[in-house]
Amino acid sequence: MEGLKGKVVVFAGAGGIATATAQFLGAGGAKLIVGDISEAAAGRTIQAAVDAGGEGIALAVDISNEDRVKSQIDLAVKEYGKIDGLFNVAANIHPDEVARDTNVVDIDLAAWQRTMDVNLTGYLLALKHAIPHMVEAGGGSVVNAISNAAYAGMEDKVAYSVTKAGIGALTRHVARKYGKSGVRANSVSPGLVLTEQTKLNLPEEYRDMILATTPAPRHGKAADIGAMVAFLLSDLSEWVTGQSICVDGGTTMRP
Repeated sequence: MEGLKGKVVVFAGAGGIATATAQFLGAGGAKLIVGDISEAAAGRTIQAAVDAGGEGIALAVDISNEDRVKSQIDLAVKEYGKIDGLFNVAANIHPDEVARDTNVVDIDLAAWQRTMDVNLTGYLLALKHAIPHMVEAGGGSVVNAISNAAYAGMEDKVAYSVTKAGIGALTRHVARKYGKSGVRANSVSPGLVLTEQTKLNLPEEYRDMILATTPAPRHGKAADIGAMVAFLLSDLSEWVTGQSICVDGGTTMRP
């Protein structure tokens, strides 16, 4: 993909979608700094970029810990001299906390708080420390991962849904506040993407039910999302900002 060569992009989060994005960015000649609560996962994402022709650094970062987030941003600037992009893709996926994310009456408040700390406050922290460097460099691009849970009412997963809606508002705030400084911000909302983790966690009958209501003839692949994120991080999208883009096979259709 054009418009990526030499760009320095920070990833807050690793895993399937991040790894697919790293492949596109690496092929375009970008340099990545990937932080994840699992350093091994961050390493696999960096390796995908390296195998595609890029380079990068992996490290262990809990996105809810401001000191660790700042250290990652500082490392990017120290090693590569600038930050051109930020991809916020981390999420609270601890099985126990996900199971306790139910509804407004029954939710475990500890699970609520941890989801807020990771899915929403963590994104804020990454933005807080990355944006000044983008402004100093004359601009940059932010991509935040959200979900169609931000638009649809869900009977359960209230904390997850609220954080995803909040990320949409956070994205628009950044686009509005820092646009004149050359900083763009967009969010990408994936549909059901068949990563290895999804295949393990979602029964086949559930996946079939979702596909039956999807206009597209197949489920998503991580590369579908990675291609859109890479486009938004590239110079090819320099007049796209403040948008929430659904990459979900047509599941979500909005005017």
